[in-house]
Amino acid sequence: MAIEYSGGGDPARSLALLWRTHDGPGSGRKGRSDLGVDRIVRAGIEIADADGLAALSMRRVADHLGVGTMSLYTYVPGKAELIDVMLDTVYGETARPEPESDWRGRLAQIARENWALYHRHPWMLQVAAGRAVVGPNAIAKYDYELGAVAELGLAEVEMDSVLSLVLGHTEAAARRSVEMAQVEQRSGMTDEQWWRAHAPLLSRLLDPQRYPTAARVGAAAGEAHGSAHNPEHAFEFGVQRILDGIETFVASRR
Repeated sequence: MAIEYSGGGDPARSLALLWRTHDGPGSGRKGRSDLGVDRIVRAGIEIADADGLAALSMRRVADHLGVGTMSLYTYVPGKAELIDVMLDTVYGETARPEPESDWRGRLAQIARENWALYHRHPWMLQVAAGRAVVGPNAIAKYDYELGAVAELGLAEVEMDSVLSLVLGHTEAAARRSVEMAQVEQRSGMTDEQWWRAHAPLLSRLLDPQRYPTAARVGAAAGEAHGSAHNPEHAFEFGVQRILDGIETFVASRR
């Protein structure tokens, strides 16, 4: 899986695009009236949604829009800056309903909304965000999500750490889920079909006399999930256990 890096281009140009300041690409130059940053970004998202981030290029975006590649550079300096704006754009999709009264419910809702976002746009998991160039949608999302823990009596760094813990689990679980879906698509077999096809061989190899605990637990999990791993179960189980730990932490702070 190809990995791109947020902030991999010129951060100043990315910030100009994200916040739509006047010193962005194309300042002082006249471009096509039917083009613009928003349309180019939407085309990039559509390409990445359909074919993955590896398929994204300025030429591919231009072909998708039916324009010359060079016309894009009036608005967006390059692929790296385009990815920064694509990320911020999809961050704006997360639902922000009125917060539930229970902080556990609020954090669970945030986790599920991010889980859904990764599944709508799997290419997000191919962007390493270690030095993210922060845009308005990312800031608004962060501000809203921090509200879930704003009244728990935690210090600011603790609030950030709690949110990062929940979002980190969500990203990891979503990555496993997306990878399993991609394997199924490329192999033409569901996980359950694959395990059933190899069951005779596996039953001979996994000798319960030699591996008593693994054989017992593996059989129970396989029967419960219909495969070796159920991504949604792992995600939900992890969210609840993390919330249990946060609850203990919050109680200790009081």
